[in-house]
Amino acid sequence: MLIHPTRNKLQELKLNGMLKCIEEQDLTNEYDDLKFEERLGLLVDREKIERENRRLKTRLKKARLGGAVMADIDYRAKRGLDKTLLKSLESSAWLKDHINILITGPTGVGKTFLGKAVAHQGCLMGYSALAVRLSRLFEELSIAQGDGSIVKIYDSLKRIDILVIDDFGLDVLNDQQRRFFLEILEDRYENKSTIITSQTPIKHWHQVIEHATLADAILDRIVHNSYQIELKGDSMRKLKAKKIK
Repeated sequence: MLIHPTRNKLQELKLNGMLKCIEEQDLTNEYDDLKFEERLGLLVDREKIERENRRLKTRLKKARLGGAVMADIDYRAKRGLDKTLLKSLESSAWLKDHINILITGPTGVGKTFLGKAVAHQGCLMGYSALAVRLSRLFEELSIAQGDGSIVKIYDSLKRIDILVIDDFGLDVLNDQQRRFFLEILEDRYENKSTIITSQTPIKHWHQVIEHATLADAILDRIVHNSYQIELKGDSMRKLKAKKIK
């Protein structure tokens, strides 16, 4: 049995995985024949798993992905999904190469879910992520510019491995928004990966940004090193509503 002073020391050292493993071993005699090194190895493995799980839980909480996972992607609906490409995104190769993902298509077709699901897969592999609506991000940056905290936000965004920017192109960008967007993408260019969802086809993004020079600069940083996924078909929400009826 684990004596109380040792139990207390493990708790003080925050070795909760080892503590749980020892308590579980005390409940059975199947470990009695193991050598000390073997039992110690089990304790260390359990502690490592516990810590990885805690870090994953923290990453997912900060990412704001709303429970989207790649296992729930519906391939039955005819949306133009490239299953081979999506399967390749289950590895970390695209993240190591800092490739962007641009997802376009009509409203309700599953763009946001797909982007967040891919980001979730990145979290499982140890990468950080954050999902934001572009309009809200612009609002936060505008406020931060006024109170002097905008540099802090820029620094935070450039450290995130996978930034999911949702609903690009709903409105034409104004000058302030164009410069915000360029600053974010400049920091991330060839350093991190960005996922952008939009109802507007990529060929029309230049008009959304409107300013020719800044549009060229922005698109040069996201389009040329990207996987482009164009979704088609009816709204998934409408299809689900029909099934309920």
